Amino acid sequence: MEFREADGDLFEFNPEEYIRKDIEGSDFDTRRRSACDLVKALCRFFEEPVTHIFSAYVTQMLQEYTKSPSTHWKNKDSAIFLVTSLAAKSKTQKHGTTEVRELVNVVDFFRANIAADLQSPNVNEFPVLKADAIKYLITFRNMLPADVINAALPCLIALLKSESTVVHTYAALAIERIFTVRLPNGQPAVPAETVKPHVEALLTNLFGALEMSGSEENEYVMKAIMRSLSLMKEEMVPYLKIILGHLKLKLILVAKNPSKPHFNHYLFEAMSLSIRVGCKSNPTEVTAFETELFPPFQEILTTDVQEFIPYVFQIMSLMLELHKDCPEPYMAMFPFLLAPILWERLGNIPPLVRLLQAFVEKGSAQIVASDKVTPLLGVFQKLIASKANDHHGFYLIQTVVEHMNGAALQPYMKQVFTLLFQRLMSSKTTKFIKGILVFFCLYAVKHGAPALVKMVDDIQPKMFGMVLEKLYVPEVQKVSGGMEKKICQVGMTKLLTECPPMLNDYKNFWVPLLQALIGLFELPEDDSVPDDEHFIEIEDTPGYQTAYSQLAFAGKHETDPFHGAVPNAKVFLAQSLFTLSRAHPGQLPGMISTGLDATAAQFLQGYMHEAKVTLA
Repeated sequence: MEFREADGDLFEFNPEEYIRKDIEGSDFDTRRRSACDLVKALCRFFEEPVTHIFSAYVTQMLQEYTKSPSTHWKNKDSAIFLVTSLAAKSKTQKHGTTEVRELVNVVDFFRANIAADLQSPNVNEFPVLKADAIKYLITFRNMLPADVINAALPCLIALLKSESTVVHTYAALAIERIFTVRLPNGQPAVPAETVKPHVEALLTNLFGALEMSGSEENEYVMKAIMRSLSLMKEEMVPYLKIILGHLKLKLILVAKNPSKPHFNHYLFEAMSLSIRVGCKSNPTEVTAFETELFPPFQEILTTDVQEFIPYVFQIMSLMLELHKDCPEPYMAMFPFLLAPILWERLGNIPPLVRLLQAFVEKGSAQIVASDKVTPLLGVFQKLIASKANDHHGFYLIQTVVEHMNGAALQPYMKQVFTLLFQRLMSSKTTKFIKGILVFFCLYAVKHGAPALVKMVDDIQPKMFGMVLEKLYVPEVQKVSGGMEKKICQVGMTKLLTECPPMLNDYKNFWVPLLQALIGLFELPEDDSVPDDEHFIEIEDTPGYQTAYSQLAFAGKHETDPFHGAVPNAKVFLAQSLFTLSRAHPGQLPGMISTGLDATAAQFLQGYMHEAKVTLA
């Protein structure tokens, strides 16, 4: 277990490799790891005697260290390593050690032997022991009391200034990890109020660490910056201009040669958080972020930095969604986003679709005025033809239907429906069926159920009967997702209650559709997949493709197409049936009593009771 000369060389001259082995657990082939595994195995079978034997060794090694720290510091290193091996009974990557052996008191050991190394004013003295102390805190962060963790924070902030790459990296990692520790009541163990007096030093030292040789692209430091923003939120507003300046300079630097994917990801996450935090109380502040970020983003798009383009699209979407309308600089970029070359890279598709959705939400009138509806629908056509990307096609067309002027869209809709039916006939998949049902229902909600029936029947007479028979009634149970289900529930309600053809030409399907709708409310989701879909062929992908990494802090908020008008879809069904029954007195109760099964009828009665209505 002793710290050998080879370990010292790694620590000093190849810190990345040392960190990889020590923290990330790739040291499975080392003597130290083997000895540690042996101790754990012995503890599993002979916990009490083994703990007593090794405790004596630990005491002896710590006494040796106390006599002469400068010559016997390796003894303390071995002692800490041994205690960590003895104490940790079970652990996870996310929470560190989750259970300790009763015979080892990790809190007492921290106070007696670890705290002094963390508190030492000389951040460059005994770097290996400093690293050991920080690692101990990281390992037992969920076992140590909150007051101990909070007291350690100023020490960790100071240790970010250590010249040792391992020490300031471990300090950054410890800060990031303790900011995620939760108390049993769900509150953070390190609350924002505790961090507030240290914010300036924290930011200064974190960004200072990124200037040190060997840590220019240190992913642990960047992740700590991201986590600090996430924890402190509004408390960071006074410092956002400085933070954004640092992030922008770092972006310009790494864009020249992106080589550290984790660092780059956390860099863009930190930017997303800065925008969210800065614009939460005042969305107009987004213009200040655009002024800073547009020039480097423009450079990334112009020079085609493939690794960064999906990130740029996500952050542009986030900024555009904060506007009330679509500013001119964005609209100038819109034609470029429709270029086929961009859509050939798989990693671009999810963020590009989201960006186009933002354009449609904020600037649909400008898209119509600039005659860009046709190329926009061309993107939809390309996406819908692909089994891998058809769901993105549905996201896009649903946004178009929801936000674009109906009259402007009318000339194109028959072709849209025709394309969907062609794809349904040529290669039907469960995912596609779910998408087409949600789209049909959204169209019924937005433009009226009669418009949906007419659109389908204009393609081929009486075809809507086939849609009801082959799609709605047997397949709607497969629709998943809270908002997707609600769209189908409201759309089907409108078909049942606001669509004259459903009580005439398609009267035979009225009760089965109602039965299917009650099933959608009450039955569990049908997640079965046909056998022939388990092995969908991989579509041709030319060579290497940059993967898409979604930014957690630039995520798109789910929007409500009903804008709060339908809080309860079951009550909405009951009220709509009541209105329909008054227009057709005596007709509905007979249809329901003869056609609907008893369980469904009982559920429907419950909806009526909740809505305080009865059928006429």
